[in-house]
Amino acid sequence: MATVVGAVNIINVITMGHERPQYGLAGPIVWEGSSWITFNLFVWIPWLALRLVPLGSRPRWRVPLVHAAGAVAFSFCHVAGFVALRELVYAAWGERYEFGPFGLHFTYELGKDVFGYALAVAAFTIAGFIVEHTAPRPAGGSDAAYSIRDGARILRVPIADILAISSAGNYVEFVLRDGRKPLMRSALSGIELEFAPYGFVRVHRSWLVNPARMTALKPEGSGDYTVELGALSVPLSRRFPEALARLRAA
Repeated sequence: MATVVGAVNIINVITMGHERPQYGLAGPIVWEGSSWITFNLFVWIPWLALRLVPLGSRPRWRVPLVHAAGAVAFSFCHVAGFVALRELVYAAWGERYEFGPFGLHFTYELGKDVFGYALAVAAFTIAGFIVEHTAPRPAGGSDAAYSIRDGARILRVPIADILAISSAGNYVEFVLRDGRKPLMRSALSGIELEFAPYGFVRVHRSWLVNPARMTALKPEGSGDYTVELGALSVPLSRRFPEALARLRAA
């Protein structure tokens, strides 16, 4: 992604050098170089927004809301960052850099940064998809384990012993095969990404289940189902048709 953005910056330098030769090359290189540096410094903003609210998460209204706020925050940091860098470079030359009215120019830069933000989200999403589908999935007898940070304790639990994971406010609750229900401070969306390589399925806005531990799938009418994992019953919402298809095929 940094390479793609850098290539665009280089093209912009060449274009300005051709169309506005009075600027020379030093100015365009500083302008585009500072933009490239700060883009990469703040690319963690779309990454964090995507971690908090993945594109397929529910409720749906959170996705555009969070990512619109993320795009604005990313653009503000990007613009403020490259203006500060340019002022430093110009000051070293004994000159003064004039950006102009911040509000007016920020609106212009925001339009471009929305595209950059979308590019970053797309790149992170594709990278996550590749990792998820190339990572080895544990077999039924695998000894893969997960460390649950339950308060001051760290429980090392075999993945195969986790029946389901539910949202509990700012925490997630792990339902284990032996009946224990340890809590860990985390968003369910983040846990969903961590457990995707192990085959866990999001069946409800508040639940992930381990298909390997499913003992029954019962229709409840209106497209809803109940997933039974031994003595545990978990709702499967009709809003998750992909989960239903995966569980039927399990």
